[in-house]
Amino acid sequence: MDNKKEKIEDFKTAISSTVRSLSNSQKIEVSFGSENSKSEKNLIKLPDLSPINNKINYSQIRAIADSKSLRHRFSNQKTFKQFEPEGNISKQLYKISEKIRCEKIGTSYFKGVKNNIEKFYQERITGLDLKSSEDKIVESFENYLRTKFLNFESNDQIDKKLKTYKKDLNEKFKDKINQLNDLTLDQEKFNSLISELIANMNLDENLDEEEKKDDEQNNDDKQNKPDNQDKQAKEKEDKKEEMSIDSGMPDLENQAKESDQAEEEIEIEESSQPDIRKKGGSSLGDLNYKAYTTEFDEIIKAEDLENTEELTRLRKNLDQQLLQLKNFISKLANKLQRKLLAKQNRSWNFDLEEGLLDTSKLPRIIMDPFNSLSFKKEKDIEFKDTLVTILIDNSGSMRGKPISVAAICADILSRTLERCAVKVEILGFTTKHWKGGSSREKWMKNDKPTLPGRLNDLRHIIYKSADTPWRQAKNNMGLMLKEGLLKENIDGEALKWAFNKMNRRKEDRKILMVISDGAPVDDSTLSTNTSDYLESNLKKTVKWIENKTTIELLAIGIGHDVTRYYNQAVKITDVQDLGDVMINQLTDLFVEKNKKTIH
Repeated sequence: MDNKKEKIEDFKTAISSTVRSLSNSQKIEVSFGSENSKSEKNLIKLPDLSPINNKINYSQIRAIADSKSLRHRFSNQKTFKQFEPEGNISKQLYKISEKIRCEKIGTSYFKGVKNNIEKFYQERITGLDLKSSEDKIVESFENYLRTKFLNFESNDQIDKKLKTYKKDLNEKFKDKINQLNDLTLDQEKFNSLISELIANMNLDENLDEEEKKDDEQNNDDKQNKPDNQDKQAKEKEDKKEEMSIDSGMPDLENQAKESDQAEEEIEIEESSQPDIRKKGGSSLGDLNYKAYTTEFDEIIKAEDLENTEELTRLRKNLDQQLLQLKNFISKLANKLQRKLLAKQNRSWNFDLEEGLLDTSKLPRIIMDPFNSLSFKKEKDIEFKDTLVTILIDNSGSMRGKPISVAAICADILSRTLERCAVKVEILGFTTKHWKGGSSREKWMKNDKPTLPGRLNDLRHIIYKSADTPWRQAKNNMGLMLKEGLLKENIDGEALKWAFNKMNRRKEDRKILMVISDGAPVDDSTLSTNTSDYLESNLKKTVKWIENKTTIELLAIGIGHDVTRYYNQAVKITDVQDLGDVMINQLTDLFVEKNKKTIH
């Protein structure tokens, strides 16, 4: 008995540690059941540990703890209250949408968290006996958002329970789901839009009429249902957890490893995924990697994604956002230009019979008029024909200041290097859709074969090709600010694409600079393959380019340490430093005789 109590206390300690790590707050207090707490302000309440079917409800507590931690971290209470709709049902749906928004952000970084939440949710929803219309509306709404945002699969039993309501939700939300997905990282815009959509459903006004229909149906059901079954269903319903929302939005990657370790300590049952099948498509240096289909992938010029007027407007917006930074980067770029031109400048051949008069030799003419005049001529120093490719992560997490700064820095570098006769191309990588798009639809129609490989539609964007003058392409940089453009990031295949483009070029020297703010993430791919599928491919692709080719590869991580992927890499904590770092790294590569290792 004492041993059991000791294990429970150890579990509570591990859960508390995980909560503080996931919520990114050491001030968080965790209480279980009716335990007393010192403060309500930084408190996360969890159910008491109790036996269910002779097993303690570990999975339930893990899932609720994970969800509440993510909401504490990613949701601002003031913003949440600002857009809260009127009506009891509307408020419930609004609360659920915010919970799922936070889970979507968190589970893209912490895969163990996603497994915990999905497992518990499936158990809970399957066991519910939905009686009232209100229950059906609320559960249908949560199930609908989970399938759309978190890629949860809804089984036939659940679909049968919620079929009518989910169909109605799909009609009302289908045109806005992509927009909501794009706004996940922007709480204010997300809360505003979802609140408006919920309010337009007029749920609280129409509930009375729906309840009458449900009451009639429930009366019929009760005649054929034992009392003890009602009691069990009620007990399961009582397990539904009300979740509080606080604030906080710091960096994720620094605690990812710590959080994963804490989760491993409290894992009761371990699960494993099979090895990737060694067949199918391949990528540079990674024969195990493949795409389920490439028929929906897209390589497109920026000017083909938007009309001229809109690109001009977006460019003006970009310039206005970063006016001060633009002037600062321009000064640094001019410094790079001077050094490059100095390296390209001529040396002289002296003591020639013709050419420019060598004024340094005039004193000897004055001393002895019989000395002949001396002339000099310039000679060119060989300067390798060079191509610089800037590959920019166009994922959703780059939205806001990071993508704006990356765009303007790439733009100014392009203009600067062009003056020095260095070719520059600017590329971006993202996906066409969230959650898999047409590739996933095809996979589902083909009975969902296991381990399908990459399962989303790639979108690779050419903002400026190497042979296009800067003036013709400068408006294209504004496209990075386009709402809805930035989605998922599959870095390994983007590197392969950039490499292949560069490899076909004739330049003697080729430099590839990657700008990213995190690890490769694509929910559709990661939910159907091993959890390190994309990351492993990135590592192998980078290693192959670095060791097997002449292309010089360097990376800049924005708030993210990319040294675990690239040998030559630097991390910046403030996006304002991006221009300085980009220019300094290129200066080192061009000016120093030997390639410098970046620490």
